[in-house]
Amino acid sequence: MTRVIHTGDTHVGYQQYHSPERRADFRRAFDAVVDDAIDEGVDAVVHAGDLFHDRRPELPDLMAVLSALRRLDDAGIPFLAVVGNHEATRSGEWLDLFEGTGLATRLDDTPEVVGDTAFYGLDWVPESRREDLEYEFADHDADHAALVSHGLFTPFEFGEWDTETVLSESSIEFDAMLLGDNHKPDTAEVSGTWVTYCGSTERASASEEDARGYNLVTFDGEVDIRRRSLDTRPFAFVSVDLADGEGVDRVREQVRQHDLEDAVCIVEITGEGEPVTPAAIEEAGEEEGALLVRVTDRREIEEEAEIGVSFADPDDAVSERVAEMGLSTAARGVDETVRESKVADSNVREAVKNRVTELLDEEPDAFESAGGDDAAEDDDGADDDAAGESESGGDETDEEPAPQKDHAAQGTMEEYL
Repeated sequence: MTRVIHTGDTHVGYQQYHSPERRADFRRAFDAVVDDAIDEGVDAVVHAGDLFHDRRPELPDLMAVLSALRRLDDAGIPFLAVVGNHEATRSGEWLDLFEGTGLATRLDDTPEVVGDTAFYGLDWVPESRREDLEYEFADHDADHAALVSHGLFTPFEFGEWDTETVLSESSIEFDAMLLGDNHKPDTAEVSGTWVTYCGSTERASASEEDARGYNLVTFDGEVDIRRRSLDTRPFAFVSVDLADGEGVDRVREQVRQHDLEDAVCIVEITGEGEPVTPAAIEEAGEEEGALLVRVTDRREIEEEAEIGVSFADPDDAVSERVAEMGLSTAARGVDETVRESKVADSNVREAVKNRVTELLDEEPDAFESAGGDDAAEDDDGADDDAAGESESGGDETDEEPAPQKDHAAQGTMEEYL
């Protein structure tokens, strides 16, 4: 028997809503997974990608992950992982560094046997390169086999990587596929193989209302997948449909009916009524003890539909507009550098120049337009509000709509190229 924790989309380092407290929450959630692994005495922790939110994690986030991995190592629990789209680079991966220190194993096409189960890995692969994949894996003599990967697979929502193709063309017969990228936990059986998403460990998007957690997977003749929840920071979702003549007082009244102590309060306003100033709503939430309050007035979004701007939440509005542009992989990468990354303002121009030069030399296809909805889904997103609002889809974050990630603003690209 082999029993493992299947986790992923931890997005350590994500400073959601520009809040240091939220950034710490993502570290704490990863620590909580490690705590549970040690308490449960599992045989391994299997991470399905996007350990970090950014391919350039800052020192406090690196140190937090190293500390957690050392605790696993001290407990004799291996950490097996693949690389997700948020952390993937053209050169070395942080996962390789952890492997070099003996604290992690980067899964690939050779088996890593734990107990009676062989684990294989398939890192995130851009859609443009998937046709060249051969799905050749080295043989094993274990009782079970599992493939760990990162991407938006069918038959799940937003799926564009065909699971049946992966299973039918693989040289190994897998009992399970343990997946990351879609922040919504879900499980299905495809061609006799259990395929499961563990979901994200923290809410990277306002769309992720359900509890966060991970999977506890047991291989013992059959595959048993059980969902475990994590105790994360509460989110309060307040929806207010204003009638004619109603305004800020009605919204404040609804906000105060919720338990907001240390919570993130997400307020959505619809209906008719009078104009509402977000600051007045934020003040009401803070008076009730909320960590922070985010206000989205859907009426403003509808009024500004032609340009996609919501002055109540400009980050979301920009991301929603960008997701519709069908930009290339290169454009989305530029946008990440300009809008999302931690590159100092004075270094942005040089960072963009270097990245574009690298792509021209090594990956010219990256400049081809992704085209419409395909572009919006190409880079994971749920996320990633992790890379945007996620999300229910892939790596999403509240600064980009789910399930897309690393989306680029056309204007910013033209400015810096």
